[in-house]
Amino acid sequence: MKRLPLTAALVLAALAPLAHADKLFTWIEAEPKSELWIDSGFATAHFDRDKDLNGNNYGLGAEYRFSGTMAATAGRFYNSDRQWSNYAGVIWQPWAIGPVRVGAALAAFDGYPHMRDGGWFPAAIPTLTYDYKRVGVNVGIIPSYKDRLYGGISVQLKIRLF
Repeated sequence: MKRLPLTAALVLAALAPLAHADKLFTWIEAEPKSELWIDSGFATAHFDRDKDLNGNNYGLGAEYRFSGTMAATAGRFYNSDRQWSNYAGVIWQPWAIGPVRVGAALAAFDGYPHMRDGGWFPAAIPTLTYDYKRVGVNVGIIPSYKDRLYGGISVQLKIRLF
């Protein structure tokens, strides 16, 4: 319970710039692109630190950015429950805060034993992306879902092939 005031303060500090959101966010143009990225697995800091969750979610993925606002993505990683997971979907990011793209990954995942017995399920994950020349990083804010999926902040590194 001690973490509640600190968490509330951090959330308020993070949301404070939204008071002037019309100046903070800019729209990204949806012009055609053709970029292929190789993505790493994830490093995840879980919100439930008292559980023995795996934060070293090694794996491999690919991301094809076909527009200024959208990319197709797919991959495989060793998840928080120490099982192999697959994912496939799109990353939709119509806004930017400076050089950081803002949006969500809309994808299907499998391999989580407490979620549909390890079967496929849909997810919407708020996602931030920063790209610099041929390297980049995706940051996902994973929501918790009951006692089936454990939330956290995941970081994924990536390298652009072309």
